[in-house]
Amino acid sequence: MTNQSRRSFLQGSIVGAAALASASVVQAAPRSKVPAKWDETVDVIVVGSGFAGLAAAIEARKAGAKVVVLEKMPTPGGNSIINGGILTATGCPQQLKHGIKDSVDLLAQDILVAGAYLNDPAKVRVLAEHALSNYEWTVKELGVEYNLDAIGQEGGHSVPRYVFTKNGSGSGIVRKELDKCKELGVEVRLRAYVEHIIRDDKGRVVGLEVREGYRFPKKDSGKVKFIAARKGVVLCYGGFSADVKFRQMHDPKLTDKFSTTNQPGATGELWRETYNIGCAQIQNDWIQCGPWSNPKEKGMGIGWTFTQSAAAEYGLWVNTKGQRFVNELANRKVRADAIFAEEAKGLKAVAIANQYGADKLEAARPGIMKKLVEPNIVSKYDTLEALAKDFNIPLDELKKTLAQVNESAKTKNDKPFGRYINNEFKPLTEGPWYAAITSPKVHHCMGGLLTNMKGQVLDIMDQEPIPGLYAAGEATGGIHGAVRLGSCAILDCLVNGRICGQEVAK
Repeated sequence: MTNQSRRSFLQGSIVGAAALASASVVQAAPRSKVPAKWDETVDVIVVGSGFAGLAAAIEARKAGAKVVVLEKMPTPGGNSIINGGILTATGCPQQLKHGIKDSVDLLAQDILVAGAYLNDPAKVRVLAEHALSNYEWTVKELGVEYNLDAIGQEGGHSVPRYVFTKNGSGSGIVRKELDKCKELGVEVRLRAYVEHIIRDDKGRVVGLEVREGYRFPKKDSGKVKFIAARKGVVLCYGGFSADVKFRQMHDPKLTDKFSTTNQPGATGELWRETYNIGCAQIQNDWIQCGPWSNPKEKGMGIGWTFTQSAAAEYGLWVNTKGQRFVNELANRKVRADAIFAEEAKGLKAVAIANQYGADKLEAARPGIMKKLVEPNIVSKYDTLEALAKDFNIPLDELKKTLAQVNESAKTKNDKPFGRYINNEFKPLTEGPWYAAITSPKVHHCMGGLLTNMKGQVLDIMDQEPIPGLYAAGEATGGIHGAVRLGSCAILDCLVNGRICGQEVAK
């Protein structure tokens, strides 16, 4: 190739690259133009009425901003209101009561390890450092009630460190947030679907195009209205676990044969819209399946409480050969993948506990065992023989496995799988026995909008903050990495939602 042809080639390449960049800019341009006249103007618009959105609204209003919260569904709360109500609270009184040694450093390390170090360490540190103060905020500021005697451990955590809301649900927090919003004069508007996010010619987000009176899932329902935001918009629209087409784009194996723990409105329209206006998104193919889900229930259900809080902590999980196949307190991906592997062999995963484990769950969530056993979500057996027969598990193999677990309980050392054996774990020697099938459901999206430490959403073209745009909660990525640890979702949503609310109001 001659020097001239090389020069021509390079010039052509540069022109081509410029054209591509220009095309990218065009693709990222706002689909909705700034209206000649706004129908309404407020200081701050929060999109989504879950943990993060309501926390942001509360803080922004306390800072003096006029705030409105938009929720596309007919009821508030999103996934948060059906959440299991478990909150990481390192250093809380419940840990101290049970003699559990924990630290900010250990919590941060657990989050990073589970996330395969795809997490932003600085953001992880913020979560860990705010775990105790966040718990105290929910109690003192919101009036949330927790079980003061119980402490729990989710998979991937080195020690028990989560507290239970008294009503056993995320609604125990969301309802208090809604009460606080009402007290502060924050309006939460239902059936308000955000169709477009509006960026002006300077790149600032200045408002939203909304359909009021929207009827999920009818995209063209409702009346179009333009709402301006003087200070900014906070996006807390959650994940897309209920959007089969969108989740399959990121993880093709998550077909419609997989159920989800999420409410029907956990769909991806605002994920698409933020792509469209040039927002940076990361790690969207990291989608978590809850390994403790009960196939007898639709959605989240309550069966997971037995599988996790009774069987994983004080019992065992076996396949239908009667053998353990995974550390019951490993992180969610490890456990879900292990169950998928057993199912591929034609085997099922069975969670088992005896009365002691059931009593531990009952103490944490009074009344739960009746709710589990009466509708046969969890089955009760007087003898181990009856349990084995019902699940077609070889009795001798099950007894052998139990003997191994009981030895681990005595020695506090689980040699086969390395499960954490807490001080209150006892050998499983007597019935009655309880058991349930567990099979993963699509649960949480770890990826999402890329934000800085102030919660500002970054632009895909230059990685600089998009003026007027903030985000928190499951809509964001980079905090949990490859795997979100259970009981860290509420922590993430509340801590970062509050940060966004404080920052946007400035």
